[in-house]
Amino acid sequence: MRITRLEAIPYAIEYTHPLRFASGEVRTADHVLIRVHTDDGVVGEADAPPRPFTYGETQSSIIEVVTRIFAPQIVGTPVFERGKIHQVMNRTVHNQVAKGAVDIALWDAIGKGLGTSVHQLLGGYTDHLKVSHMLGFRPAQELLEEARRFGEEYGIKTFKLKVGRRPLALDIEACRVLREGLGDDVELYLDANRGWTANEAWDVVRATEGLGLTLLEEPCDAREAMSRRRLVEKSPIPVVGDESVPTAGDASRELLSGGCNAICIKTARSGFTEAQEILGLCTGLGVDVTMGNQIDTQVGSLATVAFGAAHEATSRRAGELSNFLDMADDLLAEPLEIVDGRIHVRSTPGVGAGIDDEKLARYRQD
Repeated sequence: MRITRLEAIPYAIEYTHPLRFASGEVRTADHVLIRVHTDDGVVGEADAPPRPFTYGETQSSIIEVVTRIFAPQIVGTPVFERGKIHQVMNRTVHNQVAKGAVDIALWDAIGKGLGTSVHQLLGGYTDHLKVSHMLGFRPAQELLEEARRFGEEYGIKTFKLKVGRRPLALDIEACRVLREGLGDDVELYLDANRGWTANEAWDVVRATEGLGLTLLEEPCDAREAMSRRRLVEKSPIPVVGDESVPTAGDASRELLSGGCNAICIKTARSGFTEAQEILGLCTGLGVDVTMGNQIDTQVGSLATVAFGAAHEATSRRAGELSNFLDMADDLLAEPLEIVDGRIHVRSTPGVGAGIDDEKLARYRQD
C-alpha cells in the first residue's frame, strides 16, 4: 500500500449561530478534507479544522503545506512506514493541524487496508465515550436553558463553560446560575482560552469556590510563566494545558515547569500518533487528561471518539464531542448520534467516517 497522492479539499459549512469565546468567534467551518490515496485503491480520510486565532493555520496554509511541502516527499512511501512520514513532516515546524490530519488519514488507510477499525488498532479499551457539551459566551440564563435542553435531549451531564470575559462577574454569575439550576450531579468545568491574566483567574477560582467546578483550562497565556505557576500551585482544581501543549514536547515543558497539572489532548492537532505520545507522557507522570474539541465536525468528532475510547485514561472523563450539533450540515454519510450522553465507536474498517460525496460536492470551495 504505497501512497500515490495527497489531496486537500477546502470546504465550508455554516454554523447555525456564531460560536463565541475568549480567543475569537466562528460563523463558518472553513475546513479541509485530507485524503491519502494508495496504489491499491484504499483512500484514508481526515478533517483538518484551521484555527488561525489559536494556531495560526488557515484553510489556505493547510492546503499549501500538504500539497506543496508534504506530498512531494511522501508520495511513493508505504502507508505503514508512518515513522518515515512523520520524520518528513517534522522537518516543517508548526502546522500541527495539517500534520495531524495527514496522520489520521494514514491510520484510516491502514485500518481500511487491514479490514480493522482504527479504534481496535489503537487499543480498543471501551466501545463509547461520554459527551461533554461546550457552552459559549451568552447571558447566564440562556446558558442554563441550553444546558437543560442538551441534558433532556441527549442525556449529557458534563458541561464546559467558556469563560475569560471582562468583567469577571459575568463568568462568575454564569457559574453560579448553572450550578444552582443544574444541581450537583452535573459536572461543570471552565475554559478561559487565555482570556484572563493569571491573577484574574485566581480571583475567579476564589469567587467560585464551593460550586464544585472540576477543571480550569488555559486560564491565561502560558508565557505568563511566574504568575501561572503560582496559580497552578494554589488552585484547588487542576489547571489544564490546551493551546499551550499541542505537541508532546510542549506538554512535557508545561508539566515539568509547573505551567499546568492536567492536559487536553486534541486529535485534530496531534493526529493519533502524537496523541499517543502525549498520553504516554501523562499516564507515566500520573497526570489527568481530557479529550478536547477544536470545534470539530462529525468527521473530526468520530476521530476523537476512536482515540478516546481506545485508552483507559482518555475514557475516564467525558470528551468534548457535541460541537457538530451547532453546524447546519456535515460531510458524514451516516450521522453521529448522542444517546444517553454517549457516542459509540464504529466497528467498520478505518476510523469509520464515510464521506457523503454529494455533500462534499455541494460544500467544497475549489
